[in-house]
Amino acid sequence: MSEKIDRATFDHLVELAALELEEDQAEYLRRELNKQLEAIAELSAIPILPDTDVSLHGVDYPQTISPPPREDVWIASDNADDILSQAPQTEGRFLVVPDIPHTRLDSENEEQEDA
Repeated sequence: MSEKIDRATFDHLVELAALELEEDQAEYLRRELNKQLEAIAELSAIPILPDTDVSLHGVDYPQTISPPPREDVWIASDNADDILSQAPQTEGRFLVVPDIPHTRLDSENEEQEDA
């Protein structure tokens, strides 16, 4: 397999995920991810005979034989009041959720917080 996660790409992914990894943890995780990619490549190289039923393997269904999505149907619950009574805070018949402040996860933001 020629496609591997190089260190620069891995470091970028770690930064995007806002992970804090020790050097040995990072190298272990990168090595394991590359092993997974190798396993996927090996599996995708297995030939699938044309007469194999599509439901017997992991290849996407072609649009021509894919069943249509089921229709969404709304069904009212008989115990909505019981469910709402378990919520820590409601307003009318709505759940109140705490506001989550938006913060930037880059070094510029860290410098501003340190100042």
